[in-house]
Amino acid sequence: MSDQPVRTTRVIAVGNQKGGVGKTTNTVHLATALGEIGRRCLVWDLDMNYGATRHLGIPGDAFLGTFEVLMGEELAENVIIGEDDADVKLPLNVNVIPSRRKLEQIDDALSSKNKFVVRQHVLLEPLRLLRGKYDYIFLDTAPNATTPTVAAYAAADWFLLSAMPDPFAVAGLKDALEDIDSARRHGNEGLRVLGVILSGVAKNTRLGAVLAEYVEKAFTLPSGRCLKFKTEIGRSVVIPETQKCGQTIFQTEPRHKITEQYRELAREIETRFLELEEQDSEAATA
Repeated sequence: MSDQPVRTTRVIAVGNQKGGVGKTTNTVHLATALGEIGRRCLVWDLDMNYGATRHLGIPGDAFLGTFEVLMGEELAENVIIGEDDADVKLPLNVNVIPSRRKLEQIDDALSSKNKFVVRQHVLLEPLRLLRGKYDYIFLDTAPNATTPTVAAYAAADWFLLSAMPDPFAVAGLKDALEDIDSARRHGNEGLRVLGVILSGVAKNTRLGAVLAEYVEKAFTLPSGRCLKFKTEIGRSVVIPETQKCGQTIFQTEPRHKITEQYRELAREIETRFLELEEQDSEAATA
């Protein structure tokens, strides 16, 4: 990677304080869609259930990864799995720092190594060393306040919320917003919500309408701009089928309607970043 140009890196934590809302699926497929248009992406799996790792076809105990980096035993760049690794077939321009079940032991392991370690800061230095090497670093978080999840809130530039039509999805979004606000008040003042992705959406369902209405109200800024992405990801059996295969839908069904929706969402995210950066530039010179 030393021959790569220096890049402006956007570190994006992806989450919701509820499981089963498409968080990992969105992480993996957004990285793949952005990689398809030439953006270099890193998916960092911070979940002890290692969903992103498995989704990308990586055996759970085959590689060193998140545990060793958070413990300070390995540099992040030394555990990255890339497209050139012979044992794994990753999407174009997508790299991975894998996780495994051993991450369950991280709190006890950190305490036994150094009782003064600041757990919420364990990602700061590893991410600092990775900045400039990727266009996007996606932090795939667990749906609860584990040490890696809290560290992601403390280290990310942006937070991307994921939700599905589900009775508990609204509560999960509310909890995530409270955690984002807490992270801002306790060190990460620059953390901003990039947007909300609605996925698993079936047309003309009551739950879908309730969720969309809540998101429209809760995530509309004083300027009138809503943070909900216009592109929604539909519901399809093709997603769980690709997960079982350890591949993305881009690899198994490159022309499927869901694949096209992720491509459209990636374009919408790129456009949003351009708009936000233009606004920030104008505010800085005002």
